[in-house]
Amino acid sequence: MEGLFDMDRFSQLITDYTPKVIGAILTLIIGFWIAGAITRYLRKLMERRGMDETITPFLGSLVNVGLKIMVLLAVAGMFGIETTSFVAIFGALAFAIGMALQGSLGHLASGVLLLTFRPYKVGDLVEIGGGQTGVVEGIQIFNTVLATLDNKRIIVPNGVVTSNVITNISGQGVIGVELTYGIGYNDDIDKAKEIILKVGKECPHILDEPAQGVVVAELGDSSVNLATRPFVNSENYWDTYFYMQENVKKSFDREGISIPYPQMDVHMPK
Repeated sequence: MEGLFDMDRFSQLITDYTPKVIGAILTLIIGFWIAGAITRYLRKLMERRGMDETITPFLGSLVNVGLKIMVLLAVAGMFGIETTSFVAIFGALAFAIGMALQGSLGHLASGVLLLTFRPYKVGDLVEIGGGQTGVVEGIQIFNTVLATLDNKRIIVPNGVVTSNVITNISGQGVIGVELTYGIGYNDDIDKAKEIILKVGKECPHILDEPAQGVVVAELGDSSVNLATRPFVNSENYWDTYFYMQENVKKSFDREGISIPYPQMDVHMPK
């Protein structure tokens, strides 16, 4: 029985490893607490510096995970484990996972770029991903989430966003609403201009400065096209657009200004 169980050797193991185990547990507890404290401090610092609310949680989580990995490596070193072997194994696993998830990591890298350079933020009206338009609900690590005007939820991969043109419609705070109205060649251009400007003055969202103007943009095949660009606060873009479209049409109808449709005169030889 003594050959199977050496009490002296067991006691020696307990004597040798008990301090290490206690030290490792204390290191783990204190290290994780310090990592949490540093993370909380960095988040508060970023908030005081006015960093975007979308970036702060991401960077905080990244720092927290990195610090905890360092604590775990320190604990492993206390037991005499070669941490360089762990680093090598972790690097090999990371490489294998990276090859398997190459597309996802590309979206991750794009997400980091979006969070760093901030071409748009939560609440902005944007056109991204090759033509998707909506209000930004969230910038996630792999995707950007949009809410469309008809209450659809669009999830655009970040890699698609960064590989296409990004149009931040509301990024400047004040935006011009591009509008074009076609009138007949026999209609009075000056009268049509006055009607458009009058409707613009009645719109509650259009700003006085810059002042709204109306110009002849094109002599089309079947209409004279008048263009106007009233400026509004970004959040009132669509309300202004729909208001102008509806009320200009009604005013044209009341004042006898026609909005022609495409037509063609065909002359038959005798």
